[in-house]
Formats: sequence, structure tokens, C-alpha cells
Amino acid sequence: MGSTGVDDKPHAVFMPFPVQGHINAMMRLAKVLHYRGFHVTFVLTDYNHKRLIKSRGPNSCDGLPDFCFETIPDGLPPSDYADATQDIQSLCVSIPKTCLLPFCILLSKLNGSSSSNVPPVTCIVGDGCMTFTLKAAEEFGIPGVIFWSTSACGVMGFKHFIHLVERGLIPLKDESYLTNGYLDTTIDWIPGMKNIRLRDIPSFIRTTDSKDIILNFLIKELEALDKASAIIINTFDALEQEVLDALSAMYPRVYSVGPLHSMVNQISDQTMRSIGSNLWKEELECIKWLDSKQTNSVVYVNFGSIAVMTPHQLTEFAWGLANSQKPFLWITRPDLVTGENAILPALFLHDTKERGMLASWCPQEQVLNHASVGGFLTHSGWNSTIESISGGVPVICWPFFAEQQTNCRYSCVEWGIGMEIDSDVKREEVEKLVRELMEGGRGKEMKEMTMEWKRKAEVAIGPGGSSQLHLDKLVNEVLLSK
Repeated sequence: MGSTGVDDKPHAVFMPFPVQGHINAMMRLAKVLHYRGFHVTFVLTDYNHKRLIKSRGPNSCDGLPDFCFETIPDGLPPSDYADATQDIQSLCVSIPKTCLLPFCILLSKLNGSSSSNVPPVTCIVGDGCMTFTLKAAEEFGIPGVIFWSTSACGVMGFKHFIHLVERGLIPLKDESYLTNGYLDTTIDWIPGMKNIRLRDIPSFIRTTDSKDIILNFLIKELEALDKASAIIINTFDALEQEVLDALSAMYPRVYSVGPLHSMVNQISDQTMRSIGSNLWKEELECIKWLDSKQTNSVVYVNFGSIAVMTPHQLTEFAWGLANSQKPFLWITRPDLVTGENAILPALFLHDTKERGMLASWCPQEQVLNHASVGGFLTHSGWNSTIESISGGVPVICWPFFAEQQTNCRYSCVEWGIGMEIDSDVKREEVEKLVRELMEGGRGKEMKEMTMEWKRKAEVAIGPGGSSQLHLDKLVNEVLLSK
């Protein structure tokens, strides 16, 4: 793997969108390319750099001689540090305006530091929502590729925001369109996506404002994709073949290289494994707790790093879980409930103390690969979806926003691994679906389908598998091209 001198090592700079799921996915891609001989610089915003050090310890960003962390400002006013994701809308306003200049200054600094054993930057990997990195790549005359940490069907949904606007389908005429059945309109003209409804398109279309910040931010980011030397997606061919074929017809170079977390698990280098990206402190006691439970008996509940709910929704989920009588591991981050701490009813805590475990964050991949976990109640974020497929764990989907609606639709309809729960949560429905998932006929069928996809994922990242072949091509045809 190693090269003879520092200067002839290719040097990739990674720039994730500053939220947990994007950082985790890009960290995995960075590790995979590092293993293939790249010097890596992983760029965080100042805010998340502070969070990472707080959650993982003062040395967590020391990196390795050839895997380094750097930071740039996000342009937002310094906030009272909170253990929470920043406001997405504010980031969407700030990033396109302010990040290019500090990023270019950082690249110049890296290029001028060959005396300190850092090779010149040879390529940039920017997030799908950080396309200013393409301008930087152009300025420095090196390949700029875009990595989407979402599903391919999610990318295709975002790509069609502009067409939905042009056809007058969005923005919505008024608020009543959210509830009057309009969102059930079928869209039959998106390439590679059959029978998709408006409600399955990423949720940012659910606005009545033509100047909606996130909608317009994403339209612009997707327009910039034409300038990318390549598009990388954390998925695998068998799972999303039709959508990937349709994307490949639009862009000359689309590489599906997932599941990336499984690729990282093939790396034997222990020092690489010690580099982590969790912005909340992981509570490892939950693994010990799972060790004490029977095979396939536990429901794992985690709504990701951004989803928030009302106190009422939290209470309905709690009693639905309690009434199902199933053991559960529930991750309740400090900022899970809108505007207040996630406080569960005292009676619920008393009733479930023998069979329930609560934690504020956990090593999710380890949890989903644990023999005792039999089902996953999820927000359908893409990392969670592809990790549950790789772990062979069927899902109950409660999509919150972005392309989680799309992932939910595919999980339930196309892949046969999930059931959807209504956004207006009722404890009776939670109880019913949890029981079905863990002991019902439908649950068994979903488990079988998930195991089938798990096998296909293993083939994709195995020797000669589609994801390995795409990775070879990405490296040789794009990242190492002069």
C-alpha cells in the first residue's frame, strides 16, 4: 500500500456537510481511500471540531501522520455551544456565501507545507451539499468529486426539485395541500423511479414559499453537479440498479461504492479504527446490556441525529413500546424533543426498567450487528437504512425529513424490509407494528428479505463485487488522473 516518498502520495481533501450523518459517511469514504494509499485531510467546521473533541476526548483530532484533521469556519455567529446539530436553514444560507474563501486558503496552506511531509493536494471530495468545493477544485486545477451520503433514490428526488417547480407542482398552493390528499399525486416521469408519489419525494418540497431557503439551496447544489469530475454514492448496484442506471445516463461518471461501513470493516489496521466521528458521547454499556438478551429479541429505537419530536409524540412512542412487552434499547439524544429535554413519563420508566435500556448515543453499527437485535424503529436516514440492511435487521420507518421519506418508501415497497408508521404517532399503532415486526408473519417475511439484501451487500463489497470495481475505477480513472 505504501509509497516510496511523501510527495508521490496522492492527497485527498474531504469536506462533509456539517451534520453527523454526512460526517460519518464521509469519514468512512476517507478511511477507505486512506487504505488505498491516499494522504487524507478531513475538514470539519470549527463548531463540529469542538463537538468531536468534547465527545471523543482532547486527542481525538490528532489523526495520524497521513490522516489529518483541519477546520474552517461555517460563517455562523458563534453560538452558545450546545450538544446539538446547528440549524439546517442557517447553514444553507451561510455555507454558499462564506466557505469557499477559507477552504481555498486552507488548500494553499496544505500545498505550501511539503516541508512538513504533507504532499500537495491532488483531489477534493466534497459533500453533495458543499459544491463550492468544485469551484476550489477548478481554481487549483485538480479533480473535484462529489460524494452523496444519501441513497441514489434520494439524489434522484433532489435532482427533480427544479422540474417539480417548472411544472407548477411545487411550491404548494397553501397549507391545506399537506393534508388534502395532494401529496398522494403519482409522479410517473422521474427516470428510474416507479409509482413514486409527491409524499415520497424528499420533504423539502412541502413548502408554500417559492423563496424557501432549503428548497432553493438544494436546487442550486444539484445544478452544480454537472461540474463534478465524478459522483460517488454510498449504495450498491443490486439495491438501486434502476435509479443508478438513470443517474448514469445523466452524468458521465457515477460510482456506487457502498455499503461504506462494511468496506471499512475489511480494513485490518487498528489505528484507523481508532479515528472516529461521533459528535455525541457513545454509551458503551448498551452493548453489555444487549449481551444479556436473547437472539433477535430486542427492538432498537433511534431517530438519528437531527429528527425532533413533540413531547406528545415522545409519550406515544414510549407507551407503544411499553405495551408491546418487547425488550428495547432506545437512544434519546439530549435534543430529541423540540425546544426541551427529552423527558419520559415516570410511570413508563418504572414499568419498563426490567426490559428497557435508554442511552443518549451509541455505536449504532455495533448495535445493528448484535445478535440480540431483531428489529429497528428508525427515522429512515440513509446511514441507518444501509446499516440495518448490512446487519440483516428489518425496520419500522418513521421518516422525519429530507430524503428519509424516499428511503422509507423504498424500504417498505421496493425492498420489502420495512413498515411505515404514521407521522401522527399513536401508541396503539406503535404497539401493533412492534409486535408484527418481532413475532408476526409479515415480520418474518421482512427478516428474510433483509437477509437476502445483506447477502447481496456482502457480494458487492467482496472480491470482484460491483462496489469494489467502482472504487477501483473511481481511483484510477478520476482521483489519480492528472
